[in-house]
Amino acid sequence: MITLGIDPGTAICGFGFVENLRGNFVAKNFGVITTSPQALMQDRLLKIYIELDALIKNFQPQILAVEKLFFGKNSTTAISVAQARGIVLLAAAQNNLDLIEITPNEVKQSVTGYGAATKEQVIYMVTKILNLDAPPKPDDAADALAIALAATYEADSLTRRNFLGDLS
Repeated sequence: MITLGIDPGTAICGFGFVENLRGNFVAKNFGVITTSPQALMQDRLLKIYIELDALIKNFQPQILAVEKLFFGKNSTTAISVAQARGIVLLAAAQNNLDLIEITPNEVKQSVTGYGAATKEQVIYMVTKILNLDAPPKPDDAADALAIALAATYEADSLTRRNFLGDLS
């Protein structure tokens, strides 16, 4: 099973593909989609959609996982992240992908065992779990891989519960 994790943003949108090979997790691809701050918002969103759609068609994930929107103090940032997140949801729907939405604390808990882990702790664990030679760069790509890992764990857990429920 291949899971695509997305760390949404309009300037930098992180992506990471993780494959679960019988409990061994492999990073198939990761990186970022970047857009110019000088470009019109509709053009930035279109670029994210086109590149994301091409990645989905190339790597054919079964699940798309995206971080739930977190409202901080900067509402302008939250609005642009929400717009990018909408594009991600559209790409998931148009490609018939199962969608998992996950909070930042759920990602940290899943990957490190601690819901208040630091960014450095999350990156360290992503590097170890995926057996990478070096920490993924930039941080947005590392975050996307963490989201993909957390969603893969969640999907595996749901599958096991459904299977065990079928046995009773």
